[in-house]
Parts: sequence; structure tokens; C-alpha cells
Amino acid sequence: MSASEWVSTSMPYLTPRDKGPSDVWGAETAAKGRRGRQRIVRAEEIAAPPEVAELLGTREEEVVVVRRRLMYLDDEPCELTDTFYPAHIARGTRLSGTAKIPGGAVTLLAELGYVGVRVREDVIARMPSAEERAALQAGPLEPVLQLTRLTLDGDDRPIQVDVMVMPAQRQRLRYELRIG
Repeated sequence: MSASEWVSTSMPYLTPRDKGPSDVWGAETAAKGRRGRQRIVRAEEIAAPPEVAELLGTREEEVVVVRRRLMYLDDEPCELTDTFYPAHIARGTRLSGTAKIPGGAVTLLAELGYVGVRVREDVIARMPSAEERAALQAGPLEPVLQLTRLTLDGDDRPIQVDVMVMPAQRQRLRYELRIG
């Protein structure tokens, strides 16, 4: 693994936690001797994009709340993350604002009564849009990985969709599954 490559696992981002001073990304990178930070670019209500509407089980163009974050590893942009919530869950909560959420969004969702119990992740490789390329400071021929994560509650209702875009050559995704 090169110094610019990052190995990412999903589990720390799926579990509610104590409301400590650092976020999961900052704690994970610090534990590996690196520095991670994030900038919340925007939070707003928008019409659900088709893929998000399908995953959330809503109609296209139905209003959802989205939070866009730009993640940095050692001061270099490494990931764009758009997190979508059904409006009835996020409207009027800290999920609809740009301030950091103590303990993270998963912790706040749990406090609101929405606990994820099942997750589905899909990963594709593709070329980035011009906006993504600029934000990630990617080269003109550098592909990205797009990880789309759907989180469902105990009744199999969708509570969150994450769409993460990262430069493919700087990222390794790791999945550890317990069988049985």
C-alpha cells in the first residue's frame, strides 16, 4: 500500500457512538497516523435524484434532505459524500444543517428513533463529472469509485442513502463479513 492509498472499512460509520470531540473520520485517520477532516459544503432540501428516489422508496422529484461533504486525507481531497435522508426524518433536525453533529449523523438518527440494522453497498467504477474531478483534484483520465450505501431500519424501511465518490487509484475498499 502506498502512502497516498487509503484502506476504508464501512463498519465504524454504521454504528451509533458516544458524542466525543472527534468524528469517526478524524478518529480513524488519527489511529493510522494520518490526518482526516471534512468540510460540509451544503445541506438543503432538493428533489430526489432518480437513483436516490428508488433507493428511498419515494417518487422521483419528492423532496429529500441532502448533506454534501468533502473529505480530506492529509489536506488532500479524497472523497465527495452526499448523504440523503427522507424529508420526514431530517427536516428541522441537525441533519438539515451544515454544522457538525456531535457523535455523527448515525448517532443522531438513533436518537430520533431510526436505527440502521441492514446495509447494502454497491460499488461501481466510472469517469467523474467535471465538478467531481475539480473537487477531488483528479487527473483528466483518472476514474473514480462510486460507493452507494443504503441503510435500512428493523422494518426494512430506508433511512439513509450515501453516495461516495473517490479517486480509484487512491482508494482500497475492504469488506470483512462474519459468516453464520
